[in-house]
Amino acid sequence: MMSTVRVPVRLLVLMSIALLAAGSTRAAAQPAAAEPPGGWPQVTVHGETWSQMTLLQRNLGGPDDQTTAFPPHRVIGNIYYVGTNSLASYLVATPGGLILINSSYERNVPVIRKSVEALGFKFSDIRILLGSHAHGDHMEGDAAVKALSGAQVVAMAEDVPALERMRPGDKPHPIDRVIHDGDTVSLGGTTLVAHLTPGHTRGCTTWTLKVTDGGRTYDVVIVGSLGVNPGFKLVDNREAPAIADEFRHAFKVSRGLPCDVPLASHPAMYRMAEKYTRLGQGGPNPFIDPAGYARELDLTEAMFQAVLAAQQRLAGK
Repeated sequence: MMSTVRVPVRLLVLMSIALLAAGSTRAAAQPAAAEPPGGWPQVTVHGETWSQMTLLQRNLGGPDDQTTAFPPHRVIGNIYYVGTNSLASYLVATPGGLILINSSYERNVPVIRKSVEALGFKFSDIRILLGSHAHGDHMEGDAAVKALSGAQVVAMAEDVPALERMRPGDKPHPIDRVIHDGDTVSLGGTTLVAHLTPGHTRGCTTWTLKVTDGGRTYDVVIVGSLGVNPGFKLVDNREAPAIADEFRHAFKVSRGLPCDVPLASHPAMYRMAEKYTRLGQGGPNPFIDPAGYARELDLTEAMFQAVLAAQQRLAGK
């Protein structure tokens, strides 16, 4: 008889961080992030209590969640989900070809390809590849996607140094176009706007676009990330001395974006699995959720403030 081994939650989280760090160039995401004196900062927002560690676990899930395909589906308009259970990748279909957002880990590229093809699209029709931020779980697969499709790889300027150090199999990281805050990427009548929302990485990018669905136009926001992972240093950070101000800027920008449909680099950030179960039940599209966007911003900003305050206390500031 096969027995079931129960792995402690914290161990699963550390395993997930280890997978993340394997493709990450940020010292902020180390696999051995030690619990700080006094424990992980906690916040209660909209009746839900989270610690810094449990919020990360919500986003990353376990190692299997990061590599197992979630059922590919149309989100709204010409936007489709083609990622895994915990790592989001999106396909934007246009008459001029496809835009892929987030190549994920290199080992996930075949998973994404299978999801793209299951929706009836050709992977070779990907013309442009975008990314949320320079961590391996979102952009390590850029070279593999480009090799399979010939896509133009686009990157925010502030993330270029980290991406250039991201070399799976020692392959150079392709970067065909460097963009800056406010730049646009257009294909086949669809235009995406790049918003620099730094902190999580120096060039963390939130993408916005408008889609038409059911005769109405909706504002879509694809959040790069506003998370303060265990190990992030917000006080006396030599690599990024202004990291706290960068996060503050990111929250200010994010709160100023009109949003009907919130999406994100990790599907848990917009409760994808819960909403997916309500698709096709005859009611409104569950992904139209402006209140959910505000709720997630409230949570992540409260966690940022809690982590900052805890680190300032420890530093005597």
